[in-house]
Amino acid sequence: MSDYHLSEDPADLDLPRIIGWLTTDAYWAKGRTPETIERAFANSTPAGLYTPTGEQVAVARIISDKATFTWLCDVYVAPTHRGQGLGTTIATWSTTWAERHGIKRVVLATLDAHTVYAKAGFTPMAHPERWMEIDTRPPFA
Repeated sequence: MSDYHLSEDPADLDLPRIIGWLTTDAYWAKGRTPETIERAFANSTPAGLYTPTGEQVAVARIISDKATFTWLCDVYVAPTHRGQGLGTTIATWSTTWAERHGIKRVVLATLDAHTVYAKAGFTPMAHPERWMEIDTRPPFA
């Protein structure tokens, strides 16, 4: 991770790159329009990870009321930069961000990266039976 730097500045985001990642390679976001992705990032708190030359290689965003609840989502690490702890760095950023705002709950959903998030302190929900949802998205392929 030492060769990368994290930025919370939305101006640093490479939105065309993020749109490409999410619409073509992220199982949870396939089918989103570029406009939807732009709107989602504009209304969230984003973070990007960048190489020393400024190339964006990872992204995530937080949705929060900045008082009681934070949801980490759209975590994506470019395939050529995976396996270097960047996902865990992003996950840790989300918990640090929540702590800075005095927020006691951070949630996320993942199909296949449980061990990445566990390294940042995430655990399965203690009471999943309390949670409900309405999800009208098509099933993930």
